[in-house]
Amino acid sequence: MKVVGIVGPTGSGKSTLARDLARQPGVARLDCDELAWETYRPGTPTHSALVAAFGRGILALAGTVDRQKLSEIALDSPEARRILERIVHPEVMAAVARAAADQAAKGTKLLLVEGALLLSSPHVDRSVFDAFLWVEVPVTERRRRLLASGVSAETVERRVAAQRDLAPPSDERVHILDGCGSPEDVARRARALLDRIGSA
Repeated sequence: MKVVGIVGPTGSGKSTLARDLARQPGVARLDCDELAWETYRPGTPTHSALVAAFGRGILALAGTVDRQKLSEIALDSPEARRILERIVHPEVMAAVARAAADQAAKGTKLLLVEGALLLSSPHVDRSVFDAFLWVEVPVTERRRRLLASGVSAETVERRVAAQRDLAPPSDERVHILDGCGSPEDVARRARALLDRIGSA
């Protein structure tokens, strides 16, 4: 089984692309955001660590972590983002490793792992991955997509600013994918690229 990261900044279309590709037989998808939410369910060590780091103000009435509040804290402070990544990302990678083992046992041929920070977080074990697709979209188009999806203008600008320095590293496993155009066009280009790099 090949493991390929789908990477790019907010608004680049990672989720749409990963969902489209995962419709193919033998292809499965993991969303790192969803895995992260699972790691900090109430009662988990990650939940306790987040409350210790950021206070009980990040909790909803039911005791769950309010993802919107946590996101706002991380967007407002680079140091808070580093603390959040240090707490959550190792747990997410452990979940990726478990899911990869399960998928390999099922006979999955290609596992797509979607995450904005797979190539930038120091807490991500990139040896797990055979390749990465960096979805490249101009910032003006990313803003337009986010606004069209209902994200407020203020939040869009905060997200864009927080990822201003996000860029693909120099690594032979990183392949740049043009993310402009219709989802069908992007998926077609991605499949062709996966074929070329021997990951499909």
